Formats: sequence, C-alpha cells, structure tokens
Amino acid sequence: MYSDLFNIENKVAVVTGGTGVLGGAIIKGLVKAGVKVAIVGRNVENAMLLSEELHDVGDTMIFQGDVLDEGQMDQLKNAVLERWGKVDILINAAGGNLPGAVIPPDKTILDLNIDDMRKVLELNYLGTVIPTQQLLPVFIEQNAGIIINISSLTAQRPMTRTAGYSAAKAAIDNYTMWLAVDLANKFGEGIRVNAIAPGVFLTRQNKSLLTNEDGSLTDRGKTITDHTPFRRFGKPEELTGTVIWLCSDASKFVTGTIVHVDGGFHAYSGV
Repeated sequence: MYSDLFNIENKVAVVTGGTGVLGGAIIKGLVKAGVKVAIVGRNVENAMLLSEELHDVGDTMIFQGDVLDEGQMDQLKNAVLERWGKVDILINAAGGNLPGAVIPPDKTILDLNIDDMRKVLELNYLGTVIPTQQLLPVFIEQNAGIIINISSLTAQRPMTRTAGYSAAKAAIDNYTMWLAVDLANKFGEGIRVNAIAPGVFLTRQNKSLLTNEDGSLTDRGKTITDHTPFRRFGKPEELTGTVIWLCSDASKFVTGTIVHVDGGFHAYSGV
C-alpha cells in the first residue's frame, strides 16, 4: 500500500545533538514512528529526561559523547550495534554558536573572535563529518543507510550577525551534496545523504534574542517573521514529517538534496 512507503518501524537511528530542542523533537517523532533511537549528547541529564518521557512509547538508549571525539564516536557505533545489531539512520543534529563568532550591530568583522569562530566551525562541520565517518562502514557493509544532516536557512541566505554559524552551515550543504554523489558513485544507491535546513525555530539559544520577557517579539524577531510568509517561527515538531519522509522509501530517489522547512523564508525575496 502507498502508506507502506512511509513506514520506518523497527529501524535503528542514531541522533547526535539529541538533547537540544530540535534534536529532541526529531527523536520524539522517530520513536513515535516505531524507530529505535540512540540519543547522543553531552548533557546526560537531559538525555535521561527525554528517554524517560519516551519510555512507554518506544525503545531508546543514551550515549554520552562528544561528536568531535573520533574514539567516542567509534564507541557509539559499537554500543548501538551491540544493543540492536544494526544502524539504519544517522541524523547529525549536533551544532551551535558562540558569542565571539557573532558580529553585533555595534561591531565589525574586525572584532571576530578567531578562537570562537574555529570552535563553531568545528562543532557544526566536523561534528557532522566525524560521526558520519565512524558510522559509515556499517552502512557500506549493509549496503543501506540514511544520513540526514542539519543545515540552516542561514547557509544559503546569510543573516546579519551570525558569521560563524552561517559559514559552518554553508559547509554542511556542500558536504551533503558532495558526500551523496561520492557514495552513490562508489557504493551504489543504497546509501542516501540529504540535509534539512530549518527556518527559525525558538530554542534555548535564541529565545532571548527573538522574544522579550513578556513574549512579544524583539526587533530582530519581528524582522524574521515579517520575512517569513507564514508570519511565525517554526515549531520543533514540524520537522518530524520531513525527517520521516527522508528516512523512508517514499524518498528512495532523493539524495544530495537540501530540504527547507522554513515557512517560505528561503523563497521570499521581500517583495
């Protein structure tokens, strides 16, 4: 039946950045769809809270690890294989920003903190490359695997201030397309690589930048919603449908694609 194309029940997924707002929402959606999920993050307390919330819904495991540590990511691979015997899906949701890689209105690029810039590039870019490199041998051996990277609307439409984050996510887009082609050419169509570019979603990191204490929008928040045809921020759970589609056979001929989930922000010229 047509609905079977979207069935991802009993697949095994690894989600890095699983203790963040977006990563957590993705995990909830996957578990509700019948996927067994390894929650990967540095904040084990948040991971435990999420796992407990999903205890009666589906099967999860917690792995406390740093996506920039090759040894820990290798241990992650072994732990998941020991628990479930396979890995079907890798979602690279780990990422973030640092104050020194942001250029506020009263500063210029000359004030960029190179150390923070380096950390942002490493976390977002190498924090995607390293987990992929460590888990990829499993996909190659199975001749099957789904890789979903998390990009951003700022990758192709750079926003003011976010110099480091925008550059890192642009690298994710390039890596996604490059890796999709390379794997297809060398290993066939069994391994697919795509990315999701979320629009602006309220998270712990940006809430104070986009909203006031009374819940009203800041000037920056209003500028963003004015440039979003849906006139609002995204809700984390609204990523779920796209994730399930990319993980399922319904997208079997889709690879190397950046899917925008942004309420029309990327398509809008402002006119």
